[in-house]
This record gives sequence, C-alpha cells and structure tokens, in this order.
Amino acid sequence: MLRLIDRWRPGTDVYYWASGLRGEQRTARRLRRLRSHGWLTLHAVQWATGTDIDHLAIGPAGVFAINSKRHPGKTLWYGDRAITVNGASTRHIAASQSEARKVSRALSTPCGFQVSVRPVISVVDAAKLTVKSANPPVLVLEVEHLGRVLSGLTPTLSADQVAHIYGVARQARTWSG
Repeated sequence: MLRLIDRWRPGTDVYYWASGLRGEQRTARRLRRLRSHGWLTLHAVQWATGTDIDHLAIGPAGVFAINSKRHPGKTLWYGDRAITVNGASTRHIAASQSEARKVSRALSTPCGFQVSVRPVISVVDAAKLTVKSANPPVLVLEVEHLGRVLSGLTPTLSADQVAHIYGVARQARTWSG
C-alpha cells in the first residue's frame, strides 16, 4: 500500500520511477507515429546488466538510441557538452553518448557491417528547453518534435537495411554481451 502512495509523494524512489515511466510512455507514443514513414522501434531493450535502452528507433535516417528525460516544469539548457536542469549540471549528454557507442558495438558485429547510432534525448514536460549549439553531438528535442525531426532527416539506410538491423536488435542475444 505504501508503494502505491509513494507513487505520488515527491522525493521517493517510486515517485521518480513512475515519473520516468510516464516520460518513456509519452516518447513511445510519439515514436509509434513514425511506423508509417518506414521506422521500426523497440522499447526498454534490456542489457544483460539489467539496465535498459529506453527506445531504439531504426529507420531511413539511421539508428537512434533515445533516452526519455522527464523534467516537469523545469528549465533545461543544452550547450555543446552539457545539459543543465534549473541550473544544475547533469550527466545526460555523456550517458547518452556512451549508450549510443555501446549500442553501435552490439549491433555492428551481428549485422555484418558498421551500424552508426546517434544519441537522442527526448525531453518531456519541461517548462522550457534552450539549445545553444549549431551542431550538437546529441539531439536534444522536446518529445512533441521527435517524430517530425527524425522523419525529416536525410535517409541513409535502405528499407532492407532497416529490416535487417531491426531483426538483429530484436534478438535477446544481441544485448547479452
């Protein structure tokens, strides 16, 4: 019973987990809309360590490892190497870049070719997001713009490549190493 109550009590682990889950669900709904544009997605892809990749989007514009970050009512600022939330530094950028490199390694060998993976942060429920970078190493987007931006990127993969990478990504053994 207390865990159920903690879901709405700020400051508890259950509250933060439930809040993060709501952000991931919003991102998943946005990504689902890309299917008609040739995109395939996976959600909560489990690594052998027990951690997961929030979302993996595979489509004409490539492969994207997407982290959902829900910061309700907060102000986010993104420069070249860092995101601050209400002025406090985060590790969001470094963690996203590291995850994308790890996903690339996991997919490349079984696919039989180098799979480039671009990191993305889907910002959910922030009061304001300011991006101050001409060519950011990580795409940082409000969840509402995710589908439009991804579907508007220049195609780099054929439909056959998208299907092949997706097939490899769906196999649990891909993520066990």
